[in-house]
Amino acid sequence: MDRLREYSAPLLLALIMHLAAAAALYRGWMPDTSLSEVIKPRAVIASLVVLEPKAKALPARKPPPPLQPAPKPATTPAPAPTETPREDQREAQRRAQQAAERAAAEQAAAEAARQARRQRLSELAQTSLDQAMAEETADLQAGTDAMVAQSYRLGIYELVRQNWSRPPSARNGMSAKLLVELIPTGEVVSVSIVETSGNAAFDRSAEQAVRQARRFQVPEDNAIFEAHFRRFFFLFQPGDLLR
Repeated sequence: MDRLREYSAPLLLALIMHLAAAAALYRGWMPDTSLSEVIKPRAVIASLVVLEPKAKALPARKPPPPLQPAPKPATTPAPAPTETPREDQREAQRRAQQAAERAAAEQAAAEAARQARRQRLSELAQTSLDQAMAEETADLQAGTDAMVAQSYRLGIYELVRQNWSRPPSARNGMSAKLLVELIPTGEVVSVSIVETSGNAAFDRSAEQAVRQARRFQVPEDNAIFEAHFRRFFFLFQPGDLLR
């Protein structure tokens, strides 16, 4: 009994709470309809408002980044000079010696060429001098030979004039040109008329006068004889003919 008394108060309190909860639930499920009013519809004036979407603000364009200079290629540091081996030194000395020898050879060749050129010029000058002297001597000799030959030619002409028998038809101004051939002893080999005087008797008389001489006095110098008397032209033109 004592225990029942201890639990009576809480049980009562629990019962009261359950009853209150049941009442509240019942009231919520059963609403009061007496206070509701009928709301009549009224005319509604409406207008359509078109709301354009707000343009989205474009984000600000960022300026292009400044051009950056192209990166410089990494330069490989030059290798530190190393000590030239002894063989390279000998090779460099050998090349230098060869270059010096070539230069000396070229200089010697150039000097030899200059010497040869000077020698040729000297020889040409000497040859020209000798040639000039020889020509001058030849001219002098030719002049001397010509003078000698002229003296013998005058003797031949005088001998022909002495042997000539003047024909009656000969007149002053007549002349005949003859070709005479001799041998080194001066003997006459042949005589022929190459240019006539126009008078046959005069031409025959001139040819006969040469043949009658038979032999002329000629120089003993064979060179002068061959140059002037082996074959020569003889112009017969006496100056004491009648007009």
